Amino acid sequence: MTPELLPHQVALQLDPAATAWLLTATALVLLMTLPGLALFYAGMVRKKNVIGTAAHAVGAAALVMVLWFTCGYSLAFGKPTGEGLNALIGGLDAVLLNGVRPDTAHALAKDVPEFLFLAYQMTFAVITPALIAGAFAERIRFSAFLVFTALWHLVVYVPVAHWVWAGGFLGANGVLDFAGGAVVHVNSGVAGLVCALFLGPRRGWGRDNLAPHNLALTMIGASLLWVGWIGFNAGSALAADGLAATALVNTLVASATGVFGWTIIEWGERRRPTLLGMLTGAVAGLVAVTPAAGFVDPKGAFVIGLIGGAVCYATAVWLKRALKYDDSLDVFGVHGAGGLAGALLTGVFADAAINPLGKDASLWAQTWGTLAVVAWSALATWAILWVVNLTVGLRVAKDEEIEGLDLAQHGEALHDS
Repeated sequence: MTPELLPHQVALQLDPAATAWLLTATALVLLMTLPGLALFYAGMVRKKNVIGTAAHAVGAAALVMVLWFTCGYSLAFGKPTGEGLNALIGGLDAVLLNGVRPDTAHALAKDVPEFLFLAYQMTFAVITPALIAGAFAERIRFSAFLVFTALWHLVVYVPVAHWVWAGGFLGANGVLDFAGGAVVHVNSGVAGLVCALFLGPRRGWGRDNLAPHNLALTMIGASLLWVGWIGFNAGSALAADGLAATALVNTLVASATGVFGWTIIEWGERRRPTLLGMLTGAVAGLVAVTPAAGFVDPKGAFVIGLIGGAVCYATAVWLKRALKYDDSLDVFGVHGAGGLAGALLTGVFADAAINPLGKDASLWAQTWGTLAVVAWSALATWAILWVVNLTVGLRVAKDEEIEGLDLAQHGEALHDS
């Protein structure tokens, strides 16, 4: 006798091509965190904090994978009815992946095994708190980071993913987010800003030299992010089809114009282009096009990437300088601002000829939907930080921060060869 299906499940109708592509895309998105983001961030901190910074990516990956298996997937993608309580959160039917079998599929992805769909979504859940870590790099206890990540995943990421992608009230009311502009980037960027403000600046910020220790590592990490983003955006089509190909082209076009959007301003202001600026511009373009990748044509992606690069420069350089907050690795400046710009521009450039869902695209819906994510992320993140600070303590001691987190928190250090 065939076991009864859970509310979110349908019988698998296997599409081998879609399955093969999503297997590949899952590996590409995991590559974005390990080793991509780990190297990208590690190159931008001081030498005494490289290991501690990379450890954030590893810790986030392991912890979120366990939480996703335990209950995160069920709470985010269970019961996609959009009614009553399920407009806000999923269910507990698939806790510990009970009821998930090789022959089941999620109703949102009928052509691929549910195990693959949940693994793909797991990689999105992994990278989001890992992104936040850049905002408080070089000054947080590792134990505090782990507690924060666990609470933030369950209280912030899981509900927002459900709201937008799995039958929640935002998606049901026309808010478009193809691959995580609001769920991943706005969410992590706003949380990063709250973290930076709550913890305060690094010791010596604005006085000492806090320059990146190794931009070659950052370049390698950014390149891995750039490649992995193909899985992030094109994989979100959940099929090997024309929409996936469109999202791929849009990703490449926007990343390139993001470089120019950032670098043109930087070159004019500083009289020279920097490698870090070009890499940051590429990431800014990628962030901005993420919510739009499967809704716009390449001309729209061209404009979105260009605007995204410029907006992120203005936020990460001018706004941060004016307001004097220490967002260590510009999480809000790039992911928050770029995600906001991309989410709003999706409402402007969405094209029904690319994706039928684009016919109802609305700048108003994108605005209020994004603001809902901003509000929840900000308030919940502040509350989580308050709890973590009250219990385990957030910030390392002064002498540990001066010594560096590598030795103080992990008992390891980079040595000159």
